[in-house]
Amino acid sequence: MRPPPSGDGSGPGPYARFHDREHHDALGPCLPGGGAGQDERRPEGDAHGPAGQHAELHADVCVIGAGPAGLTLALLLLRSGATVAVAERSRGFTREFRGEILQPGGLRVLDDLGVLAAASGHGAQSHTGFQLVDGRRILLDIDYSRLTGPHNHLLALNQRHLLTELLHACRQHPRFTYLSGHRLTSLTTTRERYTAATTRHAAGHTTVHARVIVGADGRYSQTRRLAGIRHERMDVFDHDVVWFKLRTSGPLPRHVRVHRNAGQAFLVHASHPRTLSVGWTIPHRSWNTLAGQGIEGVKDRIAGALPAHRRLVHDQLDGLGDLTLLDVFAARAGTWTAPGLVLIGDAAHTHSPLGAQGINLALQDAATLHPHLLDVLGTAQGDPRADELLHRYARQRAPAVNSVFRFQTAQAKTMLRTSPLADTVRPVLARLVQHTPLGTHLTHRIAHGRTPVATRTDLFRP
Repeated sequence: MRPPPSGDGSGPGPYARFHDREHHDALGPCLPGGGAGQDERRPEGDAHGPAGQHAELHADVCVIGAGPAGLTLALLLLRSGATVAVAERSRGFTREFRGEILQPGGLRVLDDLGVLAAASGHGAQSHTGFQLVDGRRILLDIDYSRLTGPHNHLLALNQRHLLTELLHACRQHPRFTYLSGHRLTSLTTTRERYTAATTRHAAGHTTVHARVIVGADGRYSQTRRLAGIRHERMDVFDHDVVWFKLRTSGPLPRHVRVHRNAGQAFLVHASHPRTLSVGWTIPHRSWNTLAGQGIEGVKDRIAGALPAHRRLVHDQLDGLGDLTLLDVFAARAGTWTAPGLVLIGDAAHTHSPLGAQGINLALQDAATLHPHLLDVLGTAQGDPRADELLHRYARQRAPAVNSVFRFQTAQAKTMLRTSPLADTVRPVLARLVQHTPLGTHLTHRIAHGRTPVATRTDLFRP
């Protein structure tokens, strides 16, 4: 195990009452790269150059954003012999992360890369499945032990530890350059293709020339914005989420649970070390009204819905500053590809927290894109087939992503809405899931996606 990379103190400070930064993705925008895959021009060092000057690098692929998607893709490419530069706006993994539940499909990718055991060694919490609880009654129990091992469970894993191990593995390859503290400022086109990206950092500017620029910089993607790709929000999740953590010395839950109570819903799961992570779903834009009740009124609302944790709530939530209001939404980019450029993860498709799909999809995006990028690098510079290969990735991946959007819409209606119809349908669906083959099919679909993604380890070089 390695300690996480330290920051320089320039990252976001303690979380205040409102929080609209990214919370599903790792870290914010970063930068790109370029050249024609010339091995003799592989990037070296930290590429900063003298203060105030402009440095230039060449790489096969430049990945913008050092989150789970970006670093996983970088490691896959490096193990296949490509030259990769990763540019990251932050200077360390010091910020607080929210999304930490990994599905079996994502666990498989990380295990294939050989980083899962090391990341889990920092501390992780396994869960046997999902439960929907209404008051004291378990309405729905999705049991992951139905799945084939070894990844027949959910895993709560701190993203900081995951990113630390992914970055460490990337740094073992001489063809890797990590541009820390680099903010993307512009993209360069040559003959209507994206061929380079420029970043700003403390020492000046750096331009990375690359065959392909990959935007893995999250839902507020600077890559997407600079490429002029539209990003449309979708009416999938009409709630906000208030997030907080509670330390506990008692028994930890073995399930990821959604507690429904008096029209409210709380997502609760165990985290390392001995912590309960809680996401309270509230109607969109209702926080100001709730906060107007003061911290005591808010605590009473929470404790009433989570009576088993009443003492922890009253003892540990001292003020509204202990709660974080997350800007949660679902959205999709108008296109995921452009000549010389591709978007993955939340930069391409942003999901609500329902079903813990965000990181899973990002990891599977990386594994799916990996062989397509190698095919692109196998074409000659300027070969029009390269664009078709990127489009092929988007066509292959879109059905799985669309399936998750549809499923999350159904989840929101089934789990969160309060109406006579919803109250009638929920128990019926629960019986179908728990006592028929539909349950096994649904569990596999949630865990692995519409089409399970296999890591192309056969493309790795010794």
